[in-house]
Order: sequence, then C-alpha cells, then structure tokens
Amino acid sequence: MRTLYLLLLLLAAVLSAVTVLNWEAFVTPTELSLGFANVSLPLGLTLLSLLVLLTVLFLVHAVYLQGTVLLDTRRHTKELQANRELADKAEASRFTALQEFISTELTRQAMRQADAHQALLARIAELEQASQTFTEQTGNSLAASLGELEDRLERGLPGPRR
Repeated sequence: MRTLYLLLLLLAAVLSAVTVLNWEAFVTPTELSLGFANVSLPLGLTLLSLLVLLTVLFLVHAVYLQGTVLLDTRRHTKELQANRELADKAEASRFTALQEFISTELTRQAMRQADAHQALLARIAELEQASQTFTEQTGNSLAASLGELEDRLERGLPGPRR
C-alpha cells in the first residue's frame, strides 16, 4: 500500500511540476467544441480542472468504501463478540450440567457402596450366626455321642457293629 501511495504522490508532484513549467500553455485560450456549442477556454486548465474533479470524486468514493468496510468490520466484531459470549455461556452451562451429573453419579455410587457394605455386614453376621449354630450343634452332637459311649462303657454293652 505504501508503494502505491508513494507512486501516486510522485505522479501528483510530476503533474504539478509540468503544470507550473508550462503555465502559459495551460492558460492559453483555445476554441473548444462541446458538441452543441463552441466556446473559447484554456484547454490545459480545462483538462487540469477535470483531472482535479476526477481525483476528488475518486477520493470521496475511496473514503465511502473505507467507511463502509469500517462499519461492516465493527458490526462483524460485535456479532463475533455476542457469539463468543453465547458460546461461553453454553460451555459454562455444559460444565455445570456435567458437574451436576458427576455429583449425582458419585452420590448414587456412594449409596450403592453403602448398601453393598450393609448387605455384606448382614451376610457376615448371618454366616457368623450359622457358624455358631453349627458349632453348637456339633458340640451337642459330640457331647451326646460321648455320653452314649460313656453310658455303654459303664453298662458293658457292646457298641453298634459296622
């Protein structure tokens, strides 16, 4: 861009120099035909005026385009910011939902673990009770068998044959 501006500035300087050096030729009146009438005007000054008018129109158009682009850029920036904020809010809500889900699942898992622990303790107590009952029954059975054997020994009766 700077090269283009420098080239335009150089061209304007050359045009100004040619105009100053040939001012008499620029202001010399000439018969000009406008198509519907003939007028006597300086040709150089007329062409120079048209060039200045064209340059001014070009500059106005360039400023208009630059302003339009600037407004569009500003509008797009605002839209991007709004979309970014919307995406951030959506992401935050997803994180909140994920946190709630994980919290719920951890609570549910802790409840399952507590239930399993209680069931395990109940089963151990049940097995302990069954073991104690079995031990008592075995002891009673053994005591009964020993009592019977003692009784037989005291009586001198023969035992069962096998």
